[in-house]
Amino acid sequence: MNRVSCESHWDTGAGMGSAPCTDYAEIVVVRHGETDWNVEGRIQGHVDVELNEVGRQQAAAVADRLSKETAISAVYSSDLKRALETAHIIANKCGVSEVIQDANLRERHLGDLQGFVLHEAANHKPNAYQATLSARTDEEIPGGGESLDQLFHRCTSSLQSIGMKHIGKRVVVVTHGGVVRALYKRAAPTERLQTKILNASVNILHLSSKEDWTIKTWGDVNHLNNTAFLKTDFGGDNTSSAQINPECSSCSSG
Repeated sequence: MNRVSCESHWDTGAGMGSAPCTDYAEIVVVRHGETDWNVEGRIQGHVDVELNEVGRQQAAAVADRLSKETAISAVYSSDLKRALETAHIIANKCGVSEVIQDANLRERHLGDLQGFVLHEAANHKPNAYQATLSARTDEEIPGGGESLDQLFHRCTSSLQSIGMKHIGKRVVVVTHGGVVRALYKRAAPTERLQTKILNASVNILHLSSKEDWTIKTWGDVNHLNNTAFLKTDFGGDNTSSAQINPECSSCSSG
């Protein structure tokens, strides 16, 4: 895992932290709140599914947490509704006037698998299903789906660009389960992700001016203690293709 030379000075309490380190940007990566398709175990990918009421409660909870910490200088989001609504709730609570949309933060496009529950896909779209079992990271999913390599390149490049624009600042990025896994791989390429990627979970990265990435916090859902949330983490880990093939980490519901 890459490390930066400057220790964190970010406050995690009531917003009274020291001045941020000027050598890195702190990126708070948030997975979107729950959708009905998450509950059903249905693969979302690029399908534009909205948050359900629990998802909105989750978004409000993470927004309340972040509003009590060090000030947020910008909020970025995937342009898909489930992420964008989560981001707007955070931005409004944290006093950020706009949400910057970035299509490169979208979930992996899962081609013919989108709209199916995973066990249905095995029967109805066998070619696409088999593509998720491939050990090849350049394997594209039939029906316009992306490879793991394509997902990794677009989302890590996007986050690097965001980080370089905000050195010395704290920013929020709202995205999807498959993207969060790819970002973890960029930060810790030799380590296997052990924690689940739950809806509205908080994951904190430091991106240095030398393009080093450091993980500070991963999979934190303490702010959701008083809300309902999906402990099965559908789309982040357990029902991704990682459950079928450990080498494939990103066939995610979103």
